[in-house]
Amino acid sequence: MIFGNVQVVLFLLFTLVILVLAVWALVDALRRPASAYVAAGKQTKQIWSIILGIATAVAFFSVPPPLGLGAFPTFLALLSAVAAIVYLVDVRPAVAPHSRRGGGRGGQGPTRGGW
Repeated sequence: MIFGNVQVVLFLLFTLVILVLAVWALVDALRRPASAYVAAGKQTKQIWSIILGIATAVAFFSVPPPLGLGAFPTFLALLSAVAAIVYLVDVRPAVAPHSRRGGGRGGQGPTRGGW
């Protein structure tokens, strides 16, 4: 009985972590400029947005009750995790140097006149 409850809680936590990972990847992908993907030699922003949007939806619908619907099987949540991890580990670091946030140099070092 106790073992079953622990399994349910761990499974719930596992799917929630996948959902958070997918949301993080999607939000990051949407915040990057489209030109950064081209400059990094990766798939376009539109393709990554679609992939991660679907991954986020699948992860959301994979969360089991009582917090979610549990409409999709677990292996689909694992595919969502794979898509998010590929983006976060491969695409995000490649696109980051081509993304300018905060304008200008963004505190990357001294300007011509020093600090």
